[in-house]
Amino acid sequence: MNIFKKLALLVVAVFLISGCNIYRQTVTPIYNGSNIGQRVDDSGSSMQISESSTKVDEKLSTEGVFTPAKESKVATQDKTVVQRIPFPEDEYNSLATTGSATIKGKIYIVTAGGNKVYGKNTRLYLNPVTSYSTQWFNESYLGGAKMSKVDSRLFNYLKFTTSDSNGNFEFLNVPSGSYYLIGVVKCGTACGYDKIKKIRIAKKVSVFGNDIKEVDLTKQVQ
Repeated sequence: MNIFKKLALLVVAVFLISGCNIYRQTVTPIYNGSNIGQRVDDSGSSMQISESSTKVDEKLSTEGVFTPAKESKVATQDKTVVQRIPFPEDEYNSLATTGSATIKGKIYIVTAGGNKVYGKNTRLYLNPVTSYSTQWFNESYLGGAKMSKVDSRLFNYLKFTTSDSNGNFEFLNVPSGSYYLIGVVKCGTACGYDKIKKIRIAKKVSVFGNDIKEVDLTKQVQ
């Protein structure tokens, strides 16, 4: 009987000893200046990171943590965008807010064949001449550059009107000063285009007091 007990105790002891050595080894990533490209396990020995793992980490760091993909795209686009100058509040605050002048005329483009295409039921506006609007006129209208987003405060100083079916327009009660008169004419096959395009036209005009300024907003299309 004692022999069986001794055998049973021996089996249990062997099982317990072997069971203590059964464990799962864990790998903990540790990054610092001296082990870039390596990971260290629990025993202190280093393990080389595969090239594919490194690429995944780089992708996460550039797109999801440090520099999101959307921000990178915007930054790339901004290289071709002309940044607007700071909004000159003092210039706009000094502008007259009431007046009695009139600016009227027709909006149209002249095709290569000499025909007129009128801007029917199109919106026109007067943009006061300042350093801010002059930058737009020189860089965007004349130079064709794309501008950064306009300061929303500008819309407080614009005057709007809409032309009729024959391209006639009229601005009433215009304060004395100089303005960029701006409008758009749509033209397609009549101008030699495959599809309808919006052609922007801008012109500088000035009024004083009770002036009635008659001016056509027009542009030649080649």
